[in-house]
Amino acid sequence: MAARLKIPGLAGELAAEFAGTMILILFGVGVVAQVVGGGIGDHDSIAWAWGLGVMLGVYVAGRISGAHLNPAVTIALAAFKGFEWRKVAPYCTAQFLGAFVAALLVRWNYTEVLHQADPNLTIKTQGVFSTLPGNGTLPVGEWGAFRDQIIGTAILLFLILAITDAAGTPPGANLAPFIIGLLVVGIGMAWGTDAGYAINPARDFGPRLASYFTGYGGAFRDQTGYLYFWIPIVAPIIGGLLGAGLYQVLVGRFLPKEEPPEPGRLPTPETPETVEARRG
Repeated sequence: MAARLKIPGLAGELAAEFAGTMILILFGVGVVAQVVGGGIGDHDSIAWAWGLGVMLGVYVAGRISGAHLNPAVTIALAAFKGFEWRKVAPYCTAQFLGAFVAALLVRWNYTEVLHQADPNLTIKTQGVFSTLPGNGTLPVGEWGAFRDQIIGTAILLFLILAITDAAGTPPGANLAPFIIGLLVVGIGMAWGTDAGYAINPARDFGPRLASYFTGYGGAFRDQTGYLYFWIPIVAPIIGGLLGAGLYQVLVGRFLPKEEPPEPGRLPTPETPETVEARRG
């Protein structure tokens, strides 16, 4: 009889969420620091590095915690996919801390570059760490950014559920993290103008807090002086719930259960639960 895999406890899951989110932010905030502070790269390099950061973070944490790396994902999975509500606050805390520590590392490493580009640490480079309406320059107001974050995060959650739903056609050969990374690249390329596609409260607030503690006195406000920090927290949570709910209404509830597939349809992938059930 094969040995059963040991299931990690909550501490292990939280460590994985911390590590995975830290990897995500090291690549994501790091590339923005390089582009804005050093003038190396452009919008496309930012989109690709964020996508790579997501992919690598999911590979780091996926086997242990499910690699949510995003409070909007955690809350949506609790609302629609049976994730335990008692774990929601600890998971979100681990994600915020991972993002905060990673942003501190980026801030430290790019100190000279950021101070040369923006000696007074103003709104000019604040966007390295946190998002702004219209990326700080375009004519997009706070409520336009709120709308944008709801839509962007709804797209994210709708497609994460589609990609990972074992009853659908999930990617094989452990490619789901790669596809999710491409999803984030696509969102960055198509939905990055109005609010910098935070689509993740931890991604925005953790680095925002790190920048505030390291000299960015206006970190919680946008270019108009509005107390903006709450928008990339609240709007993605709303969007995540809407996207996950829409997936369940339009797709999830119609997927076949454990029945023989119709001719021409891909078979339902094996899962540990189905293998165990078949063995009796």
